[in-house]
Amino acid sequence: MAGITPLLDHRLLFVTGKGGVGKTSVASAIGMLAAERGKRTLVCEVDAKGNLADFLGVGPLQFEATEVRKHLFAMSMDTEESLKEYLRIFLKVPFVSRMGTLAGAFDFIANAAPGVKEILTVGKLTYDVKEHHYDLVVVDASATGHVVGQLASPVAINELVKVGLVRNQTDWMIDILTDHTQTGVVVVTAPEEMPVSETLELIGRLGTETEIGLAAVVVNRVLPELFSGDDEAIFEQLRSGPPLDALTAQIGPGATDLLEAADLAVRLRRGRVSHLSRLRDGLPTGVDLLYLPYLFHRAHGVRATGRIAEELGSELGF
Repeated sequence: MAGITPLLDHRLLFVTGKGGVGKTSVASAIGMLAAERGKRTLVCEVDAKGNLADFLGVGPLQFEATEVRKHLFAMSMDTEESLKEYLRIFLKVPFVSRMGTLAGAFDFIANAAPGVKEILTVGKLTYDVKEHHYDLVVVDASATGHVVGQLASPVAINELVKVGLVRNQTDWMIDILTDHTQTGVVVVTAPEEMPVSETLELIGRLGTETEIGLAAVVVNRVLPELFSGDDEAIFEQLRSGPPLDALTAQIGPGATDLLEAADLAVRLRRGRVSHLSRLRDGLPTGVDLLYLPYLFHRAHGVRATGRIAEELGSELGF
């Protein structure tokens, strides 16, 4: 399952993770980092309620890709627009602004046949890869609970349709998706119990339910190691008796709060070590495990994305 292709040497990356772990910020940072290295890059959000635009510092995104900075393009997936594009390219149906009964029929089919909307998403992105529209396509994909179905949609349709144009289309999609030198999944997690558990479960499902490679696992919000064991021993000595009285006399009544804050920092980091160990032990051999620090900022935005891109670049050896 694991490959040896460097992360940014892929052509198509699906970034996923449990809700709230920062998959959109990581997807944005990957796109920004690739663009900074001269790759013509597209970042696509598949959730219409997503906030990719915020992380890139631009206005609302549309289906048509927008150049948001040098070499970096962004778009928001719209399955109806993807259907129109498919009909125009492959069936030579002229573009019309109103699809009328065709749009209604599409909604009926999509609701009755699971996988239709997913394949319009995957198909659009793999087509951009196939036609070399970009050097790298980064997908801010569905969360862990839904991404496997999205990735497996071409195979599901392929099994239903044995001949004809649709079968031909799914064949080349599958070829791209299962080529580990081109396509990979990046799983974003956090050093906490539930995100790590969902990450390991997802990795298992990717291995048993798809043939798509695992490109990397990114651990977001890793707390820094602020204090050594020697520091902890000093803090312990300062917590009571004359040492505490002397410290209070020197810095004021906040001395106790300062020591409690230091103790909390140590306990928070130490409490996450076991989760990181479990994650490392559960990963397939050869998978890159990348660490991103906790950024102590109040809001996300292009500046925060830039910092994450820098940290990611450092992890990748750039």
